[in-house]
Amino acid sequence: MKILAYILWPLSMIYSLIMNIRNFMFDKEIFKATKIDKKVISIGNIHVGGTGKTPAVIYLVEYFQKFNFKPAVLSRGYKRKSKGYVLVSDGFCITKDVEKVGDEIYLTAKETNCAAAVCEKRVIGAKKLIEDTNPDVIILDDAFQHRWIKRDLDIVLIDANTLVSNDIRNKLVLPAGYLRESFKNIKRADIVIINHKFYNLDIEKVKEKIDKIPYLAGKLILHSHYKVENIVDLKFNSEYSLEEFIGQKALAVSGIANPESFFNILENNNLHITEKLIFTDHKNYTQDDIEQIRQKFYYTNSTCVITTQKDFVKLSNFQQELDDIDFFFIKIKMHIKEAEKLNKFLLS
Repeated sequence: MKILAYILWPLSMIYSLIMNIRNFMFDKEIFKATKIDKKVISIGNIHVGGTGKTPAVIYLVEYFQKFNFKPAVLSRGYKRKSKGYVLVSDGFCITKDVEKVGDEIYLTAKETNCAAAVCEKRVIGAKKLIEDTNPDVIILDDAFQHRWIKRDLDIVLIDANTLVSNDIRNKLVLPAGYLRESFKNIKRADIVIINHKFYNLDIEKVKEKIDKIPYLAGKLILHSHYKVENIVDLKFNSEYSLEEFIGQKALAVSGIANPESFFNILENNNLHITEKLIFTDHKNYTQDDIEQIRQKFYYTNSTCVITTQKDFVKLSNFQQELDDIDFFFIKIKMHIKEAEKLNKFLLS
């Protein structure tokens, strides 16, 4: 794979040049971003793959709700089976199924009961979302590279593992590497959150890496990690502690970008994983996939299946087919160290 990165390097240079020209056009206001009549916060990343945007969006929504503000979330709805503007939730009930809107926004709306919508064109989507739900603040999910709408606060998440990794692909832009744009453009961000997920990384080592990156100088840099809230049953929505599953033989099922952190939390808590089934990110499960899970479950003589919360919102559509299997998902929350610094930004 690293050899392929070097082969694709010329294409990355072309892509990087295009992105730099695009950013220059926005910086000089040749391309003009639209200001909407609400406060706007963007959550995004600079690397492809899972950096924790959805848990961060949920964190923000719940924070605003705690102070009786009315937040709404707008996403493009990656891999959804629909086009244009679609209202996901009016803040009281979800109006569309997960396939029509995408797993991330569906999970956010289900978890927080916030107003939410999807639209490829964020300006149009934001205006319609305001008409439909009249929120106090709009949170743009995965919008760091989407610069057509002005934002009052830009938050970027970085997977801590990419900072300590020696993989050259973490330093190259697409298609040779994992960067969506040159790392220097992180200077646009107001806040950078280094997400440690479930990795057992030396935080001082991570900070040493950060100190050597000039583009992060002067930024508000926070560190976050995931904490398991509980394990939830697919059939009855019953909640269990992680300790109750110690020693069980679990089949781990994942359809997220970086499944290793999910597997790590299972193994670090002494859950005996008999087998792992890894599907593509944002997997839209089919009947054949369900049959594959069933066959693997019985073949490995597992006692239960454990999946991620993002996968759960799609697998729950097959509850009847999975009725004879003890099926659970891990519910996590993002915890931010020195959260009061972030909270000051949010309330201001």
